[in-house]
Amino acid sequence: MNLVYSIIIPVYNRPNEIDDLLESLTKQDFTGCFEVLIIEDGSTLKSEGVVEKYKSQLNIKYFFKENTGAGASRNFGMENALANYFIILDSDIIVPKHYLSEVKKGLEIKYTAAFGGPDQAHKSFTPLQKAINYAMTSVLTTGGIRGKKYAIGKFQPRSFNIGLSKIAFEKTRGFSKMKNGEDIDLTFRLWENGFDTQLLEKAFVYHKRRSSLQQFFKQTYGFGTARPILNKKYPETKKLTYWFPSLFIIGFDISILAALFDYPQALLVFLLYLLFIFLDAFIQSKNLKVALLSIIASYTQFAGYGLGYLRAQFVSKK
Repeated sequence: MNLVYSIIIPVYNRPNEIDDLLESLTKQDFTGCFEVLIIEDGSTLKSEGVVEKYKSQLNIKYFFKENTGAGASRNFGMENALANYFIILDSDIIVPKHYLSEVKKGLEIKYTAAFGGPDQAHKSFTPLQKAINYAMTSVLTTGGIRGKKYAIGKFQPRSFNIGLSKIAFEKTRGFSKMKNGEDIDLTFRLWENGFDTQLLEKAFVYHKRRSSLQQFFKQTYGFGTARPILNKKYPETKKLTYWFPSLFIIGFDISILAALFDYPQALLVFLLYLLFIFLDAFIQSKNLKVALLSIIASYTQFAGYGLGYLRAQFVSKK
């Protein structure tokens, strides 16, 4: 199959990030042709000037639309794309020079109508960004489901780095109106329609993620609220492991109370777990500050996801 690629990038008030991403796209070692579509989702800080800089280096198109959210903006991009295979990236991504070559190679070895790739922390990222990346990708925190080959069964691509064929888009109509979890929802609908997905492990990207713990908490809280909705919509996908962040937060709080009433041993299991996170993060990063921040980022992730999950499970009427 002769694949031609359209890279679709929704953006909202992030012109500086788009600049970094577009610059990295100019450095691809890919020998084929591809187009880039920037979908400005009603931003007040527009990226049009940044896009103009790259028109002589990239086959790039700029669209401005009213603010409807990332999912609808991705769909808008796919509707206006010319290629037969779409690659969707978040605006806070930097792609290594081999990214498109690895996508092409992976799909030639095994074609699937959709794929996902993992993410890493770039050496230029701040210690907090590296710690947040650790929290989101470590086997000790998320089980490595976001891009570790040994941790997957049927891979669920995430929207920061996802590929989708034109045929699969036309059949599923792309992303739903869900504010969070729309990428997982799309994966389940792909499977229902007989399309396969896969992890292209070497097609990784550098993902900046959030720049503050407050933003990271808000993001993971949204992830948590989405899961019970997905469980209700697709009951066959429920897993007990989705409860882990909520149970961790509840258990940690109870253990602190127990320690205040002369049962400090109640905290031991949690402290040992956090120590393992510190050691693992330090071994990977070789940076003491990143390792310490990884403990905080991991707890923030558990708190955000766990509280969001509990709210959606027991409080939300949706």
